[in-house]
Amino acid sequence: MNADIKRVEPTAGAPALIRPGQLLADAAGAAAVARWTAAAAEADGIFRIRLSPGVDVCDLSATVRDQGYPASPNHVLVGQPLFFGGPASRPFPSPAFPLPEAAESGEDAVTVAVADTGLAAHPWWCERPWFWEQRREAPDPPDSDGDGRLDVQAGHGTFVTGLILRSAPTARVRPLRVLNGHGVGDEAGLLRALARLRIDPPQVLNLSLGGHTYDDRPSPLLEAALATLADTAVVACAGNTASDRPFWPAALPGVIAVAALDAAEEARAPFSAHGPWVDACAGGEWTASAFLEHGAFHGYARWSGTSFATAVVSGAIAEACRSRTPKEAAAHVLDPVRTRQIPDLGVVVPAPR
Repeated sequence: MNADIKRVEPTAGAPALIRPGQLLADAAGAAAVARWTAAAAEADGIFRIRLSPGVDVCDLSATVRDQGYPASPNHVLVGQPLFFGGPASRPFPSPAFPLPEAAESGEDAVTVAVADTGLAAHPWWCERPWFWEQRREAPDPPDSDGDGRLDVQAGHGTFVTGLILRSAPTARVRPLRVLNGHGVGDEAGLLRALARLRIDPPQVLNLSLGGHTYDDRPSPLLEAALATLADTAVVACAGNTASDRPFWPAALPGVIAVAALDAAEEARAPFSAHGPWVDACAGGEWTASAFLEHGAFHGYARWSGTSFATAVVSGAIAEACRSRTPKEAAAHVLDPVRTRQIPDLGVVVPAPR
């Protein structure tokens, strides 16, 4: 495991990943832990505090919370599929296929923010105005570490974007690079990205990432940040943990948690998380979408994971947003009267054909 990632397990059998020695807090919480602080950096009102050697960040976080301050270890967030704690998958090359034509041509005002590994140029969107406006802001490079091999989650954000556009071809996409090419990011990075979104909130926010927390409770800072996007439909993956353990931020109230179905869209994919906190499910096995140009890949791939089921649901909600508010669109897509439900997986959202 990387030196900047630590596995903690305060409760046996419930591990989590954190940045060692880093605590996140607001200004009041930062003041409360001053005696244990070696250094601190602030961005958008959130302090990332480097603790003095030997301080247990989980114990200190619990103590500060008990005193009424929002605080959290800097939890590691990972793209799904892959990494510690769950089944792994890799992309496979696929023949090219076209993006479905929209019922109405042109670009509409529905914006989907995709917090992920970034976005590469692709024939499906390389001529779109929204891509040219931000093509340099969040690139999705194939080999960021320069070892000559495709990074293990390079193309993840590009693949997710393709799936969203398969359901909502006229949507505008706003890529936010919060994961590296190996699918690794952290809570501090996601909080910074969410702060930027508050200036111009999207209709839909896709979070095909997440992780467990050290105490299986939601991070108060992340919960508060997402609550500020009150008019945005937030959709997040339930995780590839094959368990019912809450996966964050998907398990947060107000966030649409998405599990993955098998290729037939009849039953739970074996890798998918499940539980009463899951709201929706969609096909997540062997999905086809846009990808990078690298080696055997020529812009298209097939991949499996709850990440991609999440993109299907985000795309369906974005398409419904063309004639509804985001909350109305989400309620329409997840209406249990219109489609079937599966216990512990939620409402079934059909994948685009």
